[in-house]
Amino acid sequence: MESTELLTILEQLERDKGIDKKILIEAVESAVATAAKKLWTVDKNEEVRAVLDIKTGRITAYAGTQEIRSSEFGRIAAQTAKQVVIQKIREAEKDVVFNEYQIRIGEIIAGGVYRFERGNIIVDLGKAEAYIPKKEQSPKEEFRQGDRIRAYVLDVKRDSKGPQILLSRANPNFVRKLFQLEVPEIYEGIVEIKAIARDVGERTKIAVYSKDEKVDCVGACVGMRGSRVKNIVSELQGEKIDIVRYSSDIKEYIQAALSPAEISQIQLNYDEKKANIIVADDQLSLAIGKHGQNVRLASQLVSWELDLFSFDQWKQLQEQAGVEETAQAAEEEKKKTTEQQSSDRDLTALTGVGEKIMVQLKAAGFDALEKIVAADVETLTRIKGLGDVKAKKIIKDAKSLLNSSKKEEKE
Repeated sequence: MESTELLTILEQLERDKGIDKKILIEAVESAVATAAKKLWTVDKNEEVRAVLDIKTGRITAYAGTQEIRSSEFGRIAAQTAKQVVIQKIREAEKDVVFNEYQIRIGEIIAGGVYRFERGNIIVDLGKAEAYIPKKEQSPKEEFRQGDRIRAYVLDVKRDSKGPQILLSRANPNFVRKLFQLEVPEIYEGIVEIKAIARDVGERTKIAVYSKDEKVDCVGACVGMRGSRVKNIVSELQGEKIDIVRYSSDIKEYIQAALSPAEISQIQLNYDEKKANIIVADDQLSLAIGKHGQNVRLASQLVSWELDLFSFDQWKQLQEQAGVEETAQAAEEEKKKTTEQQSSDRDLTALTGVGEKIMVQLKAAGFDALEKIVAADVETLTRIKGLGDVKAKKIIKDAKSLLNSSKKEEKE
């Protein structure tokens, strides 16, 4: 490589690849210095450096301040410079591809199916290769080598082999972008996609809303004679699409999300974002859908937990709830009465405690023997009618009764 030729190449790299000429010169000088150090025996502490003359293109090597002269140096320097230039060209090309696709994350791109590798689809984009992992593919779709394929750009990462471009056909945003491309009203922002719930390969529910009262959001997405939505279904190779009209009224929104089933009654729990949906018996299977798909997607779409019941199921549930509520109330009342009677028996068992003192003890919070035992004499004497002697006796009797009760329990 001639000296002037090297300068010409470096200048061309700067223009075509956008690499700063100073960076290229530093890379060449560093590489040549390393090669020179291997070629000549110099003191290990002595610095070896190379200098590229930016006017002549001549490369000179120095060990400390002394120029290293050798008939081999010219050839070594030329080879090293060539390797650096090739490496920088490759790096620049990788950077160009990376930057080009980095800004396209969130878009749909097209390519050709190049090959299949461990379940991944390798896509030829022309300038680069991308891949669609197994988990980002639809299980109902099939592609052959050479097929044209469109996919959503999920991520782009740097790698020593070059940019790794991750694509998806399973991500809900793939459907979102298809609608943006197919429906001008969505692209222009007149119609807004509020939510998407997708069962890849089977069915997608998409909630749309119109910012212009004159524009029908559902009609815009369906298109003339269904042309727009048909194109999207065709791209997804037959995946069904339900277009739902979004509403700020949660009842209306739920009803639309569960379409085509007809809803008879909805009970809402706003705190827990749960809804009980009651439908006619002949509408239940339609509302649930195949393998629960319809209600599951509707629940994801509205972000509420939806529980479906037929009229008969709801009636039985209410009757059962009524019986359980009555039984629970009776049990609680019984428990309360038992506890009261137990408390009364406990206190009346104390020697010398009449009804008046028992009422005063309870009023002061001493409604159980355990509480009396835990108290001190001073606290009890604050109760009207109780002196030191009486208080000590009550505490002593309470301890005795508790001990007796514990012995009986052990036996």
